[in-house]
Amino acid sequence: MDAIKIQIPSLSENIRIIESFIDNAKEQYNFTDDIYGNIMIAVTESVNNAIVHGNQSDKSKNVHLSLSLEDNQVKFTVEDEGPGFDYDNLPDPTAPENIEKPGGRGIFLMKNLCDEVSFADNGKKVELSFYLP
Repeated sequence: MDAIKIQIPSLSENIRIIESFIDNAKEQYNFTDDIYGNIMIAVTESVNNAIVHGNQSDKSKNVHLSLSLEDNQVKFTVEDEGPGFDYDNLPDPTAPENIEKPGGRGIFLMKNLCDEVSFADNGKKVELSFYLP
């Protein structure tokens, strides 16, 4: 199994580092454009959630990102140093009362772009899995 890990301080501008990490992974593992697009959106959204919601944009706290490749699947694990959250009780962003709200779609997006999404450690860790052709 191949694995690559990085960590970044919780600053929104560090999303650029994550984008470069994903670009490098695309080159190294020859992701198709479709999978690459889904990975880019889902992983950067997850890291942004970890920065803003998990670590409360506290630059003394880090976000950890790892990529592992197994068989025909690539997994990204994003972990923050915050208190976690109740991922089983999130408002539905497609409900009429939430349609106009500016936020609340990140996890919905992740679940629709990834082949599998799982949470661990009280929501401080999310694993995003993508099947490779």
